[in-house]
Amino acid sequence: MSNYPLSKFHFQVEWGGTKIGFTEVSGLDVETEVIEYRHGASVEYHKTKMPGMRKFSNITMKRGTFASDNEYYAWYNTVRLNQIERRDLTISLLNEEHEPVIVWKVKNAWPTKVQSTDLKADGNEVAIESIELAHEGLVIQND
Repeated sequence: MSNYPLSKFHFQVEWGGTKIGFTEVSGLDVETEVIEYRHGASVEYHKTKMPGMRKFSNITMKRGTFASDNEYYAWYNTVRLNQIERRDLTISLLNEEHEPVIVWKVKNAWPTKVQSTDLKADGNEVAIESIELAHEGLVIQND
C-alpha cells in the first residue's frame, strides 16, 4: 500500500469504443435518498430513517475545442422527444503505467447540455467546450 494518495490528473474516458481526452470530469456522485417513517403508536418521538432510491448527479466533461470535431453536437442532436442515443461510459483514473486504478462505469448516458467556449479578445487560454450528461447508474471499481 502506498503512503501517498492518488493524483487525479491522469485519466481517460471511453465511450462507444473511442478513448477521448478531457481536461476535466466532474459529477461522479452517488447518493442514497432517505425515507422517513413513523407510525402513530410509536413510543419513540422521532422518525425511523431508511435507505431509499439512489440518485446520480449529472456528469460534466470538458475538453479543448478542435476544428472540424463535432462529436458533442452530433450526439446532442440525437436528442428527440422520447428518443435518444444512450451510451455507456468508462472513466478510468490511471497509474504511471497507464493502467486503470479506479474505474467509474456509467450506464445509459445522454447529453442534456453542450456548452461552447467563451470568447475573450484579450484572453490567452485554450478554447474549452463542455458536455453535461444525465445517466441511469454509476458503479465504482477501486482495485
